Amino acid sequence: MVMAHRNMETGAPHVSLPELRAEIDRIDAAMHALLMQRGDIIDRLIKVKRTAESGSAFRPAREADMMRRLVERHRGILPLDTAESIWRVIIATFTYVQAPFRLHADLSAGDAAMRDSARFHFGFTVPFVTHLGASGVVAAVAGSQGDLGLVPAIPMAGSGAWWTALEGNAPKIIARLPFLERADHPAGFPVFAIARPHPDAIVTDVEMWSIKVSGWGPGPAQSLAGVAETIAVPDGAFDGAALLVSVPQDKKLADAIDALIKAGASVRSQALVGSHARRYTVGADGALATAR
Repeated sequence: MVMAHRNMETGAPHVSLPELRAEIDRIDAAMHALLMQRGDIIDRLIKVKRTAESGSAFRPAREADMMRRLVERHRGILPLDTAESIWRVIIATFTYVQAPFRLHADLSAGDAAMRDSARFHFGFTVPFVTHLGASGVVAAVAGSQGDLGLVPAIPMAGSGAWWTALEGNAPKIIARLPFLERADHPAGFPVFAIARPHPDAIVTDVEMWSIKVSGWGPGPAQSLAGVAETIAVPDGAFDGAALLVSVPQDKKLADAIDALIKAGASVRSQALVGSHARRYTVGADGALATAR
């Protein structure tokens, strides 16, 4: 503990540099000790899981709750970016320790943006495997025991309807990153995370639906604007489209279907291909606001 001495002229506490540096060293040692204690608990958790549970080590619902609490308690001069990245790397690394996995990433939107997102959220310990195309990422995750995939959460020219491969008994979208959005986020490129989640770990704030339609055009596209976020690519006939539709908890899939039909489109098929936690935006004052 730093011993503060009073400045004889001003009466203000006076602390020497050696004392402050000693306090920093004490805090550093305490943080390291706590990380090692966390590791001990994870080691015990691994032993329990081997006898009582199977499935992926990813826990998107728990991670979302941890990140919300991180922002709510954060204060001081340490940038939120740093705190968020530290916690994300801790979570990802200990997940990797529990059940080793590889991180597959689609670089078709550019190497730098995707690599920044991957390293910010998962660190450098998790092996990083690159692909040129979302379909390659989905195939790699589907053929693995517990790998994770990252694909752009924005329309990409030539990418096709990669999400249709998530229909049925297949990996699913389990997260949408960044979870905490802000104007100056250092890894703000939007991505979907794909994996085979444990049934008890799924978070359904936003459901992701694969929908195929006929009669697609400006009218149907506009009809979905106030209901759900949508990625659309051509499919089949000249007026056909494959949609990836994000339906938030306060809406219903039926709302999107009704909007499409009223706008003149015909719905050919629909399938649930994942879900994720609702995102949050962080204002300049550090306050959280709910996003889709």
